Amino acid sequence: MKINHTVTERFVRYVQIDTQSNPESETCPSTLKQKNLGKILVEELLEMGISDAHLDEFGYVYATVPSNTNKNVPVICFCSHMDTSPDCSGENVKPIIHKNYQGEELILPADNSIVLRMTEHEDLKNQIGNDIITADGSTLLGADNKAGLAEIMDAANFFITHPEVKHGTIRILFTPDEEIGRGVDKVDMKKLGAQFGYTMDGETRGHLEDETFSADGATVTITGVSTHPGFAKGKMESAIKISAAIVDALPKETCTPETTSGMEGFIHPTSISGNIEQSTIHLILRDFTDEKLREKETILRSVVNEVMKKFPHSTAKVEVREQYRNMKVVLEKNPQVTAYAIEAIKRAGMTPQRESIRGGTDGSRLSFMGLPCPNIFAGEHAFHSKQEWVSVQDMQKAVETIIHLACIWEEKS
Repeated sequence: MKINHTVTERFVRYVQIDTQSNPESETCPSTLKQKNLGKILVEELLEMGISDAHLDEFGYVYATVPSNTNKNVPVICFCSHMDTSPDCSGENVKPIIHKNYQGEELILPADNSIVLRMTEHEDLKNQIGNDIITADGSTLLGADNKAGLAEIMDAANFFITHPEVKHGTIRILFTPDEEIGRGVDKVDMKKLGAQFGYTMDGETRGHLEDETFSADGATVTITGVSTHPGFAKGKMESAIKISAAIVDALPKETCTPETTSGMEGFIHPTSISGNIEQSTIHLILRDFTDEKLREKETILRSVVNEVMKKFPHSTAKVEVREQYRNMKVVLEKNPQVTAYAIEAIKRAGMTPQRESIRGGTDGSRLSFMGLPCPNIFAGEHAFHSKQEWVSVQDMQKAVETIIHLACIWEEKS
């Protein structure tokens, strides 16, 4: 099929809008500037002729591409997130298009120490002749997940301008705050009204992710014994030092992010704060099954209990809370969702690759909220860093995948 792509122009516009989320904020969205992009997306959707496009008070964009078939087709949703990571500045992004890449080193002009090399970015080997987009080296690019936004918008534009291509009702959902784990906190599932969904937030061309980590967050709160340091002998039990002892006693050779890969999980301390009297350790627990996740919790509690034996006058409280669960549990009950995505990738001229994510997506939680939702590639690479990049041709292939996928749902209904 012939597609007059708008994905590159859209992407370049979107990345120049700062939408960095903030984990310290308690509002939704966590930063009001995310709504700036939401408003632009709504304006563009309305200009296409999608009349119900709107931005709600929480920063979510909803829109509908109406069905143009007489068949009873399940409503499907395509979802991407508007925020960029707090890990790296997303302000004043200057995108650069490196045309006809031939394997050379890409030196980013704002910081010559930032260089994209084929030896360090494996997928660049598959990009010869393609057009690579980077930032200038002073910020991240924002391909995570503005590539997904641009792809969904381009596909929506195609459907509106090609009424002869049959499809069922397509719902569009753009979310805030995915990067801080709150991407679907305020989504209105009734208003969304979809039966199946797909997030466009994956990496390599042709890849489909139908499995994620299961994830818990843990907090260890230590209450020590504070006293004047000049008279502390035999009395003081520093909560700071107890926290350090607990972290030091956690597994080092295994069960850490830096020592695991594939289907291995981990325990990962993410922050320590406090003073002599009270200190708090925040950790994340990750694995692919609930059973293995509980094992990580058991290890953590055992370590804490063992360390606390050395500090008889102090106490430690361990709290574990669920963050998200492996979406494979839901997707296995709805095999057509993944099967149709695999067929769409094939029709777009690629070899499908099913993968597991050592992380999570909005689709993880959406799957358990009643919307089975695997993750399709968007083409983003080296996300959350100044080396982030995406290729124009990979984004175009993602657009084709969306279009074929909607058509497949119509054909098989």
